[in-house]
Parts: sequence; C-alpha cells; structure tokens
Amino acid sequence: MNEDKRKEYRKKAKELVSKMTLEEKVSQTVHSAAAIPRLGIKGYNWWNEGLHGVARAGVATVFPQAIGLAASFDEELLYEVADTVSTEARAKFHMQQKYGDTDIYKGLTFWAPNVNIFRDPRWGRGHETYGEDPYLTSRMGVRFIEGLQGDDEDYLKTAACAKHFAVHSGPEDERHSFNAVVTKQDMFETYLPAFEACVKEGKVEAVMGAYNRTNGEPCCGSKTLLKDILRTNWGFEGHVTSDCWAVKDFHEHHGVTGSALESVAMAMENGCDLNCGSLFLYLTEAVNRGLVSEERLNEAVENLMMTRLKLGLFEEPEAVEYNKITYEDNDTREHKELNFKASRKTFVLLKNEGNILPLNKSSLKTIGIIGPNSDNRKALIGNYEGTASRYYTISEGIQDYVGEDVRVMVSEGCHLCKPRVSGLGQENDRSSEVRGVCEASDVIIACMGLDSSLEGEEGDEGNEYASGDKPNLSLPGLQKQVLEEIYKSGKPVVLVLLSGSALDVSWADAHIPAILEGWYPGAEGGRALAAVLFGDYAPEGKLPVTFYRSTEELPAFTDYSMKGRTYRYMEQEALYPFGYGLSYTDFSVRDVSLSHDRIGAGDTLTIKAVLKNEGHKKGAETLQVYVKSCAPQTPNAQLKALLKAELEPGEERELQVMLSDKAFALRDEQGDLVMEAGTYNVYVGTQQPDKRSRELTGKVPECMTVSIDQRTVLEKCCI
Repeated sequence: MNEDKRKEYRKKAKELVSKMTLEEKVSQTVHSAAAIPRLGIKGYNWWNEGLHGVARAGVATVFPQAIGLAASFDEELLYEVADTVSTEARAKFHMQQKYGDTDIYKGLTFWAPNVNIFRDPRWGRGHETYGEDPYLTSRMGVRFIEGLQGDDEDYLKTAACAKHFAVHSGPEDERHSFNAVVTKQDMFETYLPAFEACVKEGKVEAVMGAYNRTNGEPCCGSKTLLKDILRTNWGFEGHVTSDCWAVKDFHEHHGVTGSALESVAMAMENGCDLNCGSLFLYLTEAVNRGLVSEERLNEAVENLMMTRLKLGLFEEPEAVEYNKITYEDNDTREHKELNFKASRKTFVLLKNEGNILPLNKSSLKTIGIIGPNSDNRKALIGNYEGTASRYYTISEGIQDYVGEDVRVMVSEGCHLCKPRVSGLGQENDRSSEVRGVCEASDVIIACMGLDSSLEGEEGDEGNEYASGDKPNLSLPGLQKQVLEEIYKSGKPVVLVLLSGSALDVSWADAHIPAILEGWYPGAEGGRALAAVLFGDYAPEGKLPVTFYRSTEELPAFTDYSMKGRTYRYMEQEALYPFGYGLSYTDFSVRDVSLSHDRIGAGDTLTIKAVLKNEGHKKGAETLQVYVKSCAPQTPNAQLKALLKAELEPGEERELQVMLSDKAFALRDEQGDLVMEAGTYNVYVGTQQPDKRSRELTGKVPECMTVSIDQRTVLEKCCI
C-alpha cells in the first residue's frame, strides 16, 4: 500500500477517534461493532471466515481445504485461489450491503489463513493449516494473504488475518486452559517463522491470538507475543483480535486473572485491539477505574478504523475500484474451472504398483466404488466451509466421467466410524453388498478416510470424538475390515483416502496396489479425481505432512517440544515422508550448480538445475531444496526453497532458486539465529534426501556442500 495513503488513513483514523466518546470507542472494540451515525460510521461485524472460500454466508466457490492446497506445493495457485475468494467476498459484500445485511460472516475482514504448525497428526484442526513445515507454511501463507488483500495502491481488497498466534496445535479439549510450554529455540525455529513472514512479507492486516497460554501467558493478553515480538520486533502495524470468547478464559479457565474486568484490562493493555465476543464492553469501567489508559484504547480503535479506511468503507463507492465487482462475479464458471484445477493439483499419489493407474476406461465394463466416502459430501469440504451451488462426490464424479460406457456399482461399505449403517442392522451390515459389488466389478475404487465430523474444532457440531482430535491414526470403524474384504476378492484395487491429516495405512501399503491421498478436495473434488484416475492429468501433489506408522512412535500430544516430531526432527522411518508424491510421468534433475560454495552473512546463493519430463505424459513437478548442517545434534535436512514447473513430455527447463544466509542458520538455545562455521549439505531434487523417500522413488537428490567460515549471529532473540 502507498505510504502516503497509509499516513493519510492514520491521520483520518486519529481524527475519527478524537471525536468519539468513551462509550463510542468501547463499542468499536467488539466484533459486532456498533454504528455511530453522527460520525458517519455504520455498524460492522468483523467476524468472517475465508479459509478455502467465502464461508458460512450462502453460496460461494468451495475450494479444497487448506491442507490440500498446501499439498499442491504451488505458491501461485494459492495466490489465484485467494484472489478468487476475495473477488467473491466483494461480490457478496456489495450485494449484502445493498439490502442492509450487516450480519455475522458478511464483512470484508477474513480470519484466515491458519498458519499454525501441524506438529501432531492427532490434532483435529490440522487440516486448516498448510502442514508441518515452517518454510512451506510461510510461502503458502504469504501468497494466500497477498491474494486476499489485493495489489491496489490505495485500498485492500479484503483484510486477511494470520491465526492463531502462537504455539497452538491442540489438544482441542484443553485449549481454553492449556499452557503450551516451549523453548525459545523451538518457538523461533518452528512456531513463529510463518507468522513473521505473514507480517513482514505478506503485510497481513490482522493477527489473531490463540486460546492457550504460551509459557504461562494467555496468548490474547501476552506481553511477550503481542508487544515484544509482534509490535516491537516485527513492526506490525495492523490490528490484533482475540479468538472468540478467549478473553473470558483468562479468569474462567487459565486462572491468571480474578475477574472479567481484570481479563479485559490484561488483553487491552498488552496489545489486543478487538474482542471476538462482548467482554471488551467492560472497557468503559476499566478506563474509568484506571486499569486501562485511554491512550491505549485510542490506539486500539485507531488500528481498527485504519483497517476500515483501507477497505474503503468510508469512501464514496465510485472511489474504490473493487466496488465495481458485482454479485454476478460470485460462483462463476471461471471460478469453478479454477476450483477444478486446484483440486486436481492437490492429489498425492502414494503408491502405484505395476502402474495400475491411470485407469483405461475402454478396457473396463464395470467399476465398483466402495466405502463410506464414496458419496460423502462432507468429505469434500473440510471445515470453515461455504455452500457450493453444485457438489461432485467421488461416485458422482466417476459416474459422470464414464457416462453410459461403463457400468458403475456403488456401496457405502460401512459407516464412517460406527459398526453398522442401519440403526437396527447387525454389525457390518453392508458386507454382503461389498462382496457382491466386488464380484461384479473389473476394478474397485475404495473410498475411505475421515471427514470433518471426525476431525475438526472443539465444540463443532457433529464431532464424533467430542474434542475434534483423533484418538489414533487408524482408519475408524470397520473401514480396514472392509478394505481387507475388498482385497480378498482378488480384483485390482485403488484406495482413495479423503482426510485432512495423516493416517496409518501400513496394511494398505503392503497389500493394495494403488493409493491416492485426496484430502478434502472441494466441491469439484469428484470431477477432479475422476480426471486424474483416468489419466487426463497426472497427480502432482506432495505431502505437506509426514505419514507415520502409528501414534506409538510419537511424543505425548501435550508435549510441545519438537524433539521426535515432524520430518525435521523425527528419528524413525516414515510410512510416507513429507515432500513425497508420485506422478504418471517421470522427471529427472540434472546440471545442478551453485553460484558459490561458501556463504557468509548477507550473502545469497543461487541454485540452478535442469528439470526434464522423461516420460510420455504431461505433468508438473516441484523442485525441492533442502539444507542440512553436518554438525552433530542439528535437525534433519530442512526444506528451504521450492519451485513448481509444468512440462510436456520430453520438455526440459532450467529452474533457478535462491537461498539467503538465513537458510543456513539455526536457532540456538537462547533463541538467537546463528550461522555456525562448518559444512552444510544442500540437496536438490524432487523429494527429501531421506532413506525412505529414496526407497519409494528410486531417486536420490543431488548433494552439494557449502562452507561457512565463521560463526555469525544474524539475529538476536527479542525476548
């Protein structure tokens, strides 16, 4: 945004606030902000959701869930999706305003993206994130924010919000009282980098505090997080919002304050500007009693007015270019096409023994589709979802694709998590149907996994496990039993997993020839999956999370130390590693070169490599660069650069990525960012350099060494 415009907005915000009474100022600090007609300020509801499409306010494009978008490993796709989300947001907002509708979920301030680190696969909200890696999460988060906020010099298209700040990833049922204890090293190396990138690179307009405490301080009233790190160290200039009703947790569950009044004072004085909830209405009393300074309240309301000014909400309509967007720009054919593209780019091919995929329609007479996610709309969309004008489940997508040419037989197989489908039926009451479909079919598409009733946010309606977290990594209910029954039929089987997180599919890996992870693929998911299964497109997704073999190999869910967690610190072998994903075609990486083999503070390293499509099918591949310190007791190789390219058969392209000095630096125990003298391995390829990835792909990334001559502290810890 233009700096002169920013200064103009700050001046206007100060003027507006100076004309408000104390009660009027306080009325602006809750999510359902009151109108102040005498100042030309309309009522405004700050609470809106746009995680993967405009949510909870009627029809809009429902894109793949965030974890699936992350699996695309495609920064530009994230920008395209978010740009479309913000177009639809404007389209719906202008229509709603025309008819005086200022309800919840009807504003231009979106509480997305969720850039928490998915550190444990049991966490129910992990599918809202971009996975387990700070670098990948940073890149996806920044591009999503840029797409939401637009590139106008004077106005924001919509306002994005990075959440939940910080050190937040379950357990859901303890989040209102939980204290996440974390070292400075883990905090700054794992939990904060994505937020820092969102603030410094993405210029995110808002940051939302988390429910939990971090090292004893409630996040929505944490001096360390909100003042020392966010404002002072990172220079954040937007507004901070609490999570919903999080401020009352201070006294009701965390026990760090004795009353609502004290909680409100703690949150406001430590940098929380907006309360999702109504507790901030106590601010009138807090200011009158000297618990909160009016100067601090003024600052908070100025920050909020700034956001509304940047959105053009106080301007004449014709002054803002984005006001030309009309309701006809919502849910368009072009947006459906982008949704289809996004969906097909998220699928990760985990196994393809004997090249059973892609399927050849002309050689099939009957296809069997079996499993509780065969025709499950809920498994398309994840949570924080909108309403699509049309959904394509897996069975619908395949039936539409093959038309009258191939017979399709469908069976639910079993309930998603219960022992029977019909309430009065015997256990496993679809077993005969499963056998019948198998016997009649040439190939079986087994549709298993989860949906948002099994993994999601604590308190969400319909959570089977109450908290929203998973008790383990197993396929729930009778799904594995049904899969074993399908396998016994002797027919070729393709396992399609729809889930928002890693599952233990060790048995399937040993027995089923083809496995594809489809995440929650959006409203176009069934269409997109059919097009990939039958070879119109090659799968191109990569895993943004590790698929472990069981929860037994994980630390306690409540342990926030990164030791033994995620691909960066795990010691055991993964079932399927982070960064892994197969294609229908084959890619090679050659002629890898580094601009120099030594690096010092302030230097940048350029890596060039030729990526070639060696196969007979068009496809896309991601060049992945990992860095590993050769010193003992340092993390495993970590992702530090990526670049995606789509190539025709036989086509090759020279790709170029950059590594800054920070790519070689690690946080020490004090939280300082340090480049240690020594040798570093730089791996350039299409996967991690770990043993399991090599086994699965038969490929080995190119390894080159870089030296650092002297120890340099690049950044002192700010707390």
